[in-house]
Amino acid sequence: MSEKLKVAVLGATGMVGQRFISILSDHPWFEVTTVAASPRSAGKTYEESVGDRWKMDDPMPEAVKNLVIKDVTDVKGVASDVDFVLSAVNMSKDEIKAIEEEYAKTETPVISNNSAHRWTPDVPMIVPEINPQHSDVIEYQKKRLGTTRGFIAVKPNCSIQSYTPALAAWKEYGPYEVVATTYQAISGAGKNFKEWPEMVGNIIPFISGEEEKSELEPLRIFGHIENGVIVPAESPVITTQCIRVPVLYGHTAAAFVRFKKEATKEELIEKLVSFTGKPQELGLPSAPKQFIQYLEDDNRPQVALDVNYEGGMGVSIGRLRKDSVYDWKFVGLSHNTLRGAAGGAVECAELMKALGYIQAK
Repeated sequence: MSEKLKVAVLGATGMVGQRFISILSDHPWFEVTTVAASPRSAGKTYEESVGDRWKMDDPMPEAVKNLVIKDVTDVKGVASDVDFVLSAVNMSKDEIKAIEEEYAKTETPVISNNSAHRWTPDVPMIVPEINPQHSDVIEYQKKRLGTTRGFIAVKPNCSIQSYTPALAAWKEYGPYEVVATTYQAISGAGKNFKEWPEMVGNIIPFISGEEEKSELEPLRIFGHIENGVIVPAESPVITTQCIRVPVLYGHTAAAFVRFKKEATKEELIEKLVSFTGKPQELGLPSAPKQFIQYLEDDNRPQVALDVNYEGGMGVSIGRLRKDSVYDWKFVGLSHNTLRGAAGGAVECAELMKALGYIQAK
């Protein structure tokens, strides 16, 4: 009998759900034993339901092909046979909030890729390398929910992973003002070029809700716990533009930063490449050995060359240089469906297991 923790993937047929299944196909700690989706998919095998809509580069894992899809709204039925759930459900924000809390109240931890609970005051929004200490708020959340082991934790917006890690690495220099433009892959909208042919050779200068997330979510990550809730940081002030570009995977950011304390280029690069966190200390299976790499070539980072750095879980920074208006500017790149979505959520689940929040039922 497997000693791996049993996982249900909610929203298993969508792009992020598929990525969860692909990542977990050979995971040392976790095993997908349950797949759940909308009522119209329930009762079919996973292979039947997904059919030719499998979007991953790797083939569909054999272990999930014959799993019968459960109705995601049958919360007790789905939760009864698993130790925790990974959520990528496609519902309205209010519906997601309600159903994720319902799962948590069955004493089943929920690690969510969705944005619905990112601003729930006692729900931690975690980049494991940056703010693992926010997991401490879970005990307050459990009291509110009336649970002993059930809780919700979320990962942040995918695009902020391309510049927020650099700001975290440079914390001691006091970044206080940031301008960032993100150039975001179409998979961030859950699509590929076959489904979105109008994106071929095209740029769309608007992504609904993305700029608000990009400006505010880093402040919650940099915040602190006070009276049982997470209080966002007041600095840095961030303004962004978010643009959809004809790339399948990889969000790129061009960022400009003002610092309170002077630093040399060499000092800033050293802080990037030496930046490490709890996942590296704990040796989490999905953790990159080196979280941030710095690329010296002027034409890097590039999506084609660098998006899969550290298996898609690392962040690439380049073109760090003095600016004539701000202090410094740089270009960042992260994989939006690995580090930015499903992979980041899996690493969060690994952190929760390592810290004792997720255990076998």
